Amino acid sequence: MSAITDNAIVPAPAAKSSGYWATVGRRLLRDKLSMFCAAILLLILLAALFAPWLGLADPYQGSMIRRLRPVGTPNYPLGTDELGRDMLARLIYGGRLSLLTGILPVFLAFIAGTALGIVAGYAGGRINTIIMRTVDVFFAFPSVLLAIAISGALGAGILNSVVSLTIVFIPQITRVAESVTTGVRNRDFVEAARASGASTLTIMRVHMLGNVLGPIFVYATGLISVSMILASGLSFLGLGTKPPEPEWGLMLNTLRTAIYANPAVAALPGVMIFAVSICFNLLSDGLRSAMDIRN
Repeated sequence: MSAITDNAIVPAPAAKSSGYWATVGRRLLRDKLSMFCAAILLLILLAALFAPWLGLADPYQGSMIRRLRPVGTPNYPLGTDELGRDMLARLIYGGRLSLLTGILPVFLAFIAGTALGIVAGYAGGRINTIIMRTVDVFFAFPSVLLAIAISGALGAGILNSVVSLTIVFIPQITRVAESVTTGVRNRDFVEAARASGASTLTIMRVHMLGNVLGPIFVYATGLISVSMILASGLSFLGLGTKPPEPEWGLMLNTLRTAIYANPAVAALPGVMIFAVSICFNLLSDGLRSAMDIRN
């Protein structure tokens, strides 16, 4: 397996892979900040998944009589939005779409980018040039503008947001995967596999994948926070989730006119986006440190 540091990727011996990952797990469990962030993310995820069984108010049912109630109002602990809908219910239900549009694009890009990067890094030569020069084209555009352009071309909607963000992240993961694979392809265990007559597909699937997956996974974990922010930004601009669906970015958009009347309520979706993004970043940093076997 592999460990990642600030300066280099340090492959761990393949024969000691189980011991390596056990060590990584123990080091991660000792990281209190990472475990705290993981607990928060797990709590938010479980609340979003089991929202219908939590006895919450209907997140779609509003009333103009009770619009923009402040935080701490009886029966509405987090107040109500501009249409009188319960903010607590909408934030919890909104976690479903926000987490989906944050995690799913990274997961899909992780699969596609890892495959492309391993092929490019192992094959080298003309195949590497074709794949990596194609990837470089996407780096000519900032991620935000590229996501907006693709979503604008495809049209508004959750599916189109996921597609646009997946396209944005594939080049980034491909570059990391190619870099790690290039550093591993000439190691002794790969040469031994070639000498034994193993096919190219077998070498990439068995020997290469297991030794480059760790660093790529750590990098992809850090992209989840970026994905959530970009997905929320697309919804804020009207290119993502459509009303009346609860989604944190869309809620920020609809509540922006209430920022002066009830700033605490209007800021709640932004607080959720910030908290979840920070937790994913810190968890990714903790995983990176745990995989650094030289510390």
